Amino acid sequence: MKLILKHLALAAMIGLALIPLGGSKDSQVASQPYVRSTTPTLFFHGWGSSARAEEQMTNYARRHGVTKTIVQADVSAAGKVTWHGTIKAGTINPIIEVNLQNNKSVTGREADLAGAYAKSSNYVKAVVTAMQKRYGFTTMNLVGHSMGNLQIAYYLATNANDPHLPRLVHQVSIAGHYNGLVGEANTEQINLLGPHHRPQHFLPEYQGLLGLRHRFPTSAQVLNIYGDLNNGTRSDGDVPVNSARSYQYLVSDRAQSYHELKITGRQAQHSRLHENHQVDQALVNFLWR
Repeated sequence: MKLILKHLALAAMIGLALIPLGGSKDSQVASQPYVRSTTPTLFFHGWGSSARAEEQMTNYARRHGVTKTIVQADVSAAGKVTWHGTIKAGTINPIIEVNLQNNKSVTGREADLAGAYAKSSNYVKAVVTAMQKRYGFTTMNLVGHSMGNLQIAYYLATNANDPHLPRLVHQVSIAGHYNGLVGEANTEQINLLGPHHRPQHFLPEYQGLLGLRHRFPTSAQVLNIYGDLNNGTRSDGDVPVNSARSYQYLVSDRAQSYHELKITGRQAQHSRLHENHQVDQALVNFLWR
């Protein structure tokens, strides 16, 4: 009952961002009070992409008064982190845009796909540990798009309960292909079973995340955003709806709260989701309201 009430409260909160109130379409978000926290929020981009894919979302947050500070962390193929910009002590709601130079670290053709994602997640750990060493943060929010979500999830599967690393407060997943991509091993036909969306079949990359069911941090709140083009494919063009929604089975029994947000229509296309106004609003309300 407690978890259900949290779901309902979170649904109402996110829903507020999507209801026009007249005047500017941003007026609802702009009028909201924001948490004044020093917790940083890290954004991870998808396969073949860069920090530019994060700028729509991060600049939206800055324009609406969430923060004045956005810095970038470049990560070399060897895992070395180079900082562009500085987060001053006491900065409110700082944002870190992560830019991976090795942005195609998983091809999908690996014999051990779970192992490849686990290795790729070391880039997340490299940024988190570099951030902690430089700034001493003890909490963090993580936002991912596409493959960035798999890197985050594998990082959490290994490091979520390490007391020496920052504690996860919020996670936002955008278009996460946890149980396969369109065209991969008939993933479009994999159904979700039961109230917690257990997939009827586990692909290798999903199998490697099952440890999250016992390790996901109980302090964290999760927002899972996925797209449906409404063209009969039940996908955003790249990620089947059921693949994205399968994250619930991995984390919802442990997460402090779990909520899903479906985006529909042309702007729900995979690469357009990180340029989507509804996504921007939902992010701001979920992370900082």
